Amino acid sequence: HAAPQSHAIFNARLSSINQVSAYVCRTRSSGSKLSEHARANALDWGSLELSDGTHIDIVRHRRSEPRRARLIGRLRDAACGPFKTVLGPGSDPDHADHFHFDLAERRNGGTYCQ
Repeated sequence: HAAPQSHAIFNARLSSINQVSAYVCRTRSSGSKLSEHARANALDWGSLELSDGTHIDIVRHRRSEPRRARLIGRLRDAACGPFKTVLGPGSDPDHADHFHFDLAERRNGGTYCQ
C-alpha cells in the first residue's frame, strides 16, 4: 500500500522504509502485558524515503505540508485491516513519531486503528 500511495501523492517511487523496531522482548508501556514486539508480531516505521530524495517522517504534519499529511493518513487507513493494530501520530504520546503495526488477535476478530 505504501508504494502506490507514495507515488500517487508525490509522483516518486518509494525507495525505502526506515524500520525503527521489530522484535524486542519487553512489556507494553503499561507494564502489565507483553508487547506484540516481544512475540515478533509487530513492526514500527519511523520514516519513508522516496526516489527523488524526499524524506517523510511519520509525525503529524503542519497544514503547510498537506501532501505529507495526506500520505500519513492514507498509510494509516490502508494498514487498518491487513494489520489488527495500527497506531501512529495522534493516537498516544508513545506513537507520536512512528507507526506501529501488529497482528494481535482480537476477541471479536476486529481491528484497533488510531
